[in-house]
Amino acid sequence: MPAGSSSKPLAEKLGIKPGFVVAVIRPPKDYVQRLGRIPERVSIRERLNGPVNLVHAFVRTRADLEARFARWKDAISRDGSVWVSWPKRDAKVPTDLTEDVVRAVALAHGLVDVKVCAVDETWSALKLVYRLRDRT
Repeated sequence: MPAGSSSKPLAEKLGIKPGFVVAVIRPPKDYVQRLGRIPERVSIRERLNGPVNLVHAFVRTRADLEARFARWKDAISRDGSVWVSWPKRDAKVPTDLTEDVVRAVALAHGLVDVKVCAVDETWSALKLVYRLRDRT
């Protein structure tokens, strides 16, 4: 069964479309396998080197999130998204992050949350985008 509690492949949950450029920051070892079937012409990078449609960043501390968030936001197009993943409470991974903390940091940078999903048994993710009025 694919990642998390849904039967949808992770690539579909994240909204990865054909032709997307995706930057994945500090992913788990089996991340690409967890994505499942990847649409055609998708480029997956583990670095931010140029504009991307989607950033998926894995973080464990608020300090790390706050230090890096502006760079992730600046890398996406106005219709792009930043997915931030943090360890679930039940995963027993040390963290000071929660969904509320991730949301607060995003709001401080002008992005809003529109979706949450389970990446796998360890990681949750929140999708962050520009407000509709800011996309032009």
